[in-house]
Amino acid sequence: MVYYKRYQQRKKGEEDEECQSILMEFSNSGFYKRTRPKLLTFVFLSLLSCSFILAPHLFYPNTTFSLLRLGAHDMVVYAPLGSSIANGTILCDRSNFRSDVCILKGNVRTHSGSSSIFVYRSRDKSNFTFYLSSIVEENEEENGEWLQHEKIKPYTRKWEPSTMATVTELDLIAKKDDTLGMQHQCDVQHDVPAVFFSTAGYTGNAYHEFNDGIIPLYITSQELRKKVVFVILDFHDWWLMKYGDILSQLSDYPVIDYSADTRTHCFPEAIVGLRIHDELTVDPSLMEGHRSIFDFQYLLDRAYRPRITGLINEQEAEEKLSVSVSPASEGSIKIKKKLHEAHQLERPKLVIVSRNGSRAITNEDLLVEMAEKIGFEVEVLTPDSRTELAKIYWVLNSSDVVIGVHGAAMTHFLFMRPGSVLIQVIPLGTSWAAEAYFGEPARKLDLNYIGYKILPTESSLYDKYGKDDPVLKNPASVTKKGWQHTKEIYLEGQTVRLHLTRFKKQLLGAYDYTTERMTEHFEQQ
Repeated sequence: MVYYKRYQQRKKGEEDEECQSILMEFSNSGFYKRTRPKLLTFVFLSLLSCSFILAPHLFYPNTTFSLLRLGAHDMVVYAPLGSSIANGTILCDRSNFRSDVCILKGNVRTHSGSSSIFVYRSRDKSNFTFYLSSIVEENEEENGEWLQHEKIKPYTRKWEPSTMATVTELDLIAKKDDTLGMQHQCDVQHDVPAVFFSTAGYTGNAYHEFNDGIIPLYITSQELRKKVVFVILDFHDWWLMKYGDILSQLSDYPVIDYSADTRTHCFPEAIVGLRIHDELTVDPSLMEGHRSIFDFQYLLDRAYRPRITGLINEQEAEEKLSVSVSPASEGSIKIKKKLHEAHQLERPKLVIVSRNGSRAITNEDLLVEMAEKIGFEVEVLTPDSRTELAKIYWVLNSSDVVIGVHGAAMTHFLFMRPGSVLIQVIPLGTSWAAEAYFGEPARKLDLNYIGYKILPTESSLYDKYGKDDPVLKNPASVTKKGWQHTKEIYLEGQTVRLHLTRFKKQLLGAYDYTTERMTEHFEQQ
């Protein structure tokens, strides 16, 4: 079988039907040429192959044959790259509604000019499977024959046609090795596998960059232990600059811009497409070694820690240049510094992830003032597409409490330490998305998550619509009309003015929780 089919409990007689079709039925998304092998040889080999297939079912009736293994929640997951996959084979899993993933093993060669990846099949008569296939193929044409053809767009939102229209489609083609002397000679020979993926789609949005790209890339490649080459379709220079630190923790090799690099790259194996579990998370039950979102966060720390150390050194150097310190005053400066650090330990750090324009907190200055009076050390962070991720990581990873309004920037909760407090301000009409995209994933990261749903009077929409208008009174009835209505009214047309007395309760609870944790940590030292 070249395409995975999930077998249900077989009824009596189904084994015979499978035996009859074992040599003729292949991937419904690819194709094979049917041939006319010699009748006696065909019958003999068919019976022999059926005996191999049926024997385990006779002795172990609950055994499921598959090149894949089933994970939790009935999700299909590939076994480690190359295991149980025959050379010259294309194996595709299209069962996940989020993404397709294909594996090629053997003599894999790129041809960017035709957006194709070829895998060549040799006739190894020491291997029964390929000896059998060689007999089936003996009457095929010798040149240009495709044994299998798959099409795939390697991006993780396959249910969205408009999004997938921006993604380059690849042709995956299995051929016989008879044509090796004629086409696709290797310009670059790699001795490690490749992972092909696209940075098209919603690239430019922090949530989608992590959810649809970076985390799936970690899920797909981490088992290769950095011995992998990333081949990127729909390549962006800025994307590589932004996420290069993370990619360096996943691969020891330079990335390849698939379209721009027209050389033929040859690999022993390849994964085309990325595996994805859920929103901004990693499911340990589907991972080798039961790796989790905490392992991904540890990878982020390894990626950004060297740069953060450099930033700290730069900051200290600037402070030394800003004041002229005489030898006599150095002692008093050190004492003041220690007193300042001790004072800071008594004040938990609160970070406000600020927004401009839509969904901005219009009384943010009063929020800062109130938080400082409660006892927080407050820092306002206003990230944009040009903000260095290491700096965002530095700020959020050193925070105790983070406040932000629902939006893509909330994705950076991934940078927070487990046990910290995340307060998400939820504007009207965004309750479901706020919980699904950030609330639930934050709890999986062991953050103390608080979802603050604003009242209609806290929304700028209150001044645009009557108090009985469905926009205010029944947002669900409006969001049911579709994404465009939701986007225009609730995402792009709304700002927030917090009811500070009401919101203060959240801050006081976060302050008490944080100071208690700090006291416990201090006593344990």
